[in-house]
Amino acid sequence: MNTDLNYPDQGRVSKAHRWTGRVLLLVVGVEWVFLLFEAQWLSLFLVSLILLVLFSPIIFKRKLQVEIPAEFHLAAVFFTFAALYLGEIQEFYSRVWWWDIALHTTAGLLMGIVGFLLIYLLNESERVYVHLTPGFIAFFAFTFAVMIGTVWEIFEFAMDQLFDLNMQKPMLGDPSGLTDTMWDMIVNAIGASVISLMGWWYLKVERSFFVKEWIRTFIRKNPNLFKEK
Repeated sequence: MNTDLNYPDQGRVSKAHRWTGRVLLLVVGVEWVFLLFEAQWLSLFLVSLILLVLFSPIIFKRKLQVEIPAEFHLAAVFFTFAALYLGEIQEFYSRVWWWDIALHTTAGLLMGIVGFLLIYLLNESERVYVHLTPGFIAFFAFTFAVMIGTVWEIFEFAMDQLFDLNMQKPMLGDPSGLTDTMWDMIVNAIGASVISLMGWWYLKVERSFFVKEWIRTFIRKNPNLFKEK
């Protein structure tokens, strides 16, 4: 396996993006080998997911002919690394009391951004002609983020029940994990609300919005997915 992340848009991607990918690849790659020799299969699976995210630009480019902008990729890499490697493997969820809250709030923000991207793709698609208002776009982004957060909580519950794991992180006085689940969903919804309200406001007044800039970058890198309007 080539240990250098030769992204499809390497000629244009920032130096920070390239070096971040290389450093994380080195750290995660060493951890993967260690876990393999230690036969820690669950942790090995989680680290493999991080490697998959690191190489996602190459996979998307070769299989789907879609280029992932540096902004999207960095956000996904940092979140996955913080949630799976630091949170689960290095046990930050139990060592740092606010880690779980911060990650679920960030997940709400990121999934809200993905919701904006999806609805914008629909709005710009050649196959579907629709004109969506800023309010509906923001509402879709919010509900999409909340839906993904709910699906993740179902996944945690299923893994705990089927494999006797501890993904729900039961809180003091609540061994069932219900309180943790509810707080996860609440902070996820808060994060989704923040990004959705920001997006609605900036779209309403037609001002610059960093999510809109990210989407424009995605469109610029994938002109074959869109038509000129």
